Amino acid sequence: MNRLIASAMGLALLAGPAAAAPGDYGFFSLRNTDFIVLLAFLGFIGILVYYKVPGLIGGLLDKRAEGIRNDLDEARRLREEAQEIYASYERRSREVKTQADQIVANAKREAEAQAAKAREDLSRSIDRRLQAAQDQIASAENDAVRAIRNSAVQASIAAAADILAQQVRAGDRSAGIDDAIEDVARRLN
Repeated sequence: MNRLIASAMGLALLAGPAAAAPGDYGFFSLRNTDFIVLLAFLGFIGILVYYKVPGLIGGLLDKRAEGIRNDLDEARRLREEAQEIYASYERRSREVKTQADQIVANAKREAEAQAAKAREDLSRSIDRRLQAAQDQIASAENDAVRAIRNSAVQASIAAAADILAQQVRAGDRSAGIDDAIEDVARRLN
């Protein structure tokens, strides 16, 4: 590379303004600036070819092209991976949505079942309380009937005793009648 720089500097000195003086000496004269520039350019191109610079540049460009090709392949691969991940995400999203819908549906069914069970339990509770109240009313009615019957029996016994006492005088009472009255009173109670 150092030789390349040295050769380019030598040609630049040759093609300087001192070598190209004004005058009409023809195109192929060393005093013609256009000819000197042409010679310097051809010499520069020759040096580049001699040191195989176009091959080096071509190799560098090939390496760069290969690197770009590799980058594109990597980008394509990454894009495909991203698409697969996105598709997987979409599938999972649909699955999660389906599961959420199922959970909501199950919760609604369970809530409706619980509500129905609660209504049924409340109905049974009300029926039990009504039955208990009816039983208490029936028991109170039976107690009242029994109390009235006992009062009626006692009143009947007292009335019968009074009637018998009036019909039979005190001295005429016999012991058998008294026993019969007591027997009737014991049986009725």
